[in-house]
Amino acid sequence: VFLCLYKMICVFLVATYTDGQPTESAEWFCKWLEEASTDFRYGKTYLKGMRYAVFGLGNSVYVGHYNTVSKNIDKWLWMLSAARIMTRGEGDCNVVKSRHGSVQADFQAWKTKFLNRLQALAKGEKKACSGKCKKGSCKNKKKHKEEAEDSHSLAEKNNSEEELMESSSDAESSAEEEKSHGSVIDMEDLGNVMNRMKKAKVKTKPCSSTVLTYRYKLIGSHSGVKLCRWTKSMLRGRGGCYKHTFYGIESHRCMETTPSLACANKCVFCWRHHTNPVGTEWSWKMDPAEKIIQEAVENHKNMIRQFRGVPGVRPERFEEGLTVKHCALSLVGEPIMYPEINSFLRLLHQQNISSFLVTNAQFPEEIRSLVPVTQLYVSVDASTKDSLKKIDRPLFKDFWQRFLDSLRALGEKQQRTVYRLTLVKAWNVDELKAYADLIALGQPDFIEVKGVTYCGESSASSLTMANVPWHEEVIYFVQQLANLLPDYEIACEHEHSNCLLLAHHKFKVDGEWWTWIDYERFQELIQEYEESGGTKIFSAMDYMAKTPIWAIFGARERGFDPSDTRFQRKNKTKDISGC
Repeated sequence: VFLCLYKMICVFLVATYTDGQPTESAEWFCKWLEEASTDFRYGKTYLKGMRYAVFGLGNSVYVGHYNTVSKNIDKWLWMLSAARIMTRGEGDCNVVKSRHGSVQADFQAWKTKFLNRLQALAKGEKKACSGKCKKGSCKNKKKHKEEAEDSHSLAEKNNSEEELMESSSDAESSAEEEKSHGSVIDMEDLGNVMNRMKKAKVKTKPCSSTVLTYRYKLIGSHSGVKLCRWTKSMLRGRGGCYKHTFYGIESHRCMETTPSLACANKCVFCWRHHTNPVGTEWSWKMDPAEKIIQEAVENHKNMIRQFRGVPGVRPERFEEGLTVKHCALSLVGEPIMYPEINSFLRLLHQQNISSFLVTNAQFPEEIRSLVPVTQLYVSVDASTKDSLKKIDRPLFKDFWQRFLDSLRALGEKQQRTVYRLTLVKAWNVDELKAYADLIALGQPDFIEVKGVTYCGESSASSLTMANVPWHEEVIYFVQQLANLLPDYEIACEHEHSNCLLLAHHKFKVDGEWWTWIDYERFQELIQEYEESGGTKIFSAMDYMAKTPIWAIFGARERGFDPSDTRFQRKNKTKDISGC
């Protein structure tokens, strides 16, 4: 499945998989497109100005699902005001019913028509008209209108016929040629295309900024859920995320969600590119916690179900993945802003789902009133007032005081607490002493230090790949920081995520690290806590578990679980001894 792009003309070649579903690489795009076509926040003219053509690959033996995906994509694009440049084509793998004898011949016939259409567009051809269209008496009025819309000459955009034909290279063209012409991109990179399309559109009302990116499943009026790439990775036996390495999370059973899309910061490294709303207080119609959790779990399960039978997915992990065991409240926004966050957390625990909640350290009172969670994070993206303002770009005027109060509030918690540090090269890597002072203020159990992830060009951020530290640079920073923290030591490493874990010495028992979590024990403790009316307090030490050797800093696996197989790019496996 791939996308052919020349300026604003897109060609979608898509296959229909089992039960009328898209293939794995097209799954997220189809989900986004379907949701966008019916979501009022996008608007019916969201893709106006984009022109497209669709060719589907299917098998007419499956009568009920023949070329379903191509039909749907064609329909959804049309609903968002994109304009077809030609009729949708269909390839049939059933040679008995194939119009041209084979699916390859079906495509060649369609491709010839497609290239002819491109030539016509390049020349700016228009059909002769009687001139009576304005009077409403021309029989071909509708046809002429469509042709007029489609025939905005590419010459007007300084594109010659030769350039257009070169970009429509045949299959024999090399991948490098396609890359240099910009004519073929992978579906996984379509986000950059959509960003360019957004920039090309006329600016709309401020409320349009609340639109989330295509990879989210929206819930109600202020919540969302998304399938993490590490969930997909672990389903295939290709390794879990750093939380699997540090704390024993089963990534294929982890649901990434939030009850609040809104945030009080606009961090420069936000991988959501600020497509979510911002605010300093709750100002939305509130959905009940029961509704959010129910729909989040069901949507998550539906996304997992789409991996049934997908090559490489381990059957036992697929079955396990249908039961949510962990919830990462870190998808987007500020979950602690949700007024019913405590009810939300209690409902998670009642369903035996662990809770990992991340806050941006701007709501100290909400932190203090928070019921126990499995693990509570605060993002510590900088250690001085000036650098925090520069990196997090907070909305609160008293952001620094709120930040410090939030760290103090974290220090009052009895359960597991974590500082999350994101290193941005040339921005916040030279503040070691100031970081050490902040750690002394909140006294977290753990400190995660991760190199920033570059998420592509965005008008919301000036970051480039030059701001991403090498893993060796992250290690050096953490070693220097550890030297300033007599109560902490480097415990774990996840090289793939460019992340290390500093842990308090109390989690090192008889020379062995116990950073993992006993999730069953936590559920027992939280039940006793609730039954006692909150009087039976428990601590982080009451539900810790031993960390496996492969997760320890300095191990040859460098944080990769040896029970899985690490895959490098181009589908090349790499023995863990070389990780």
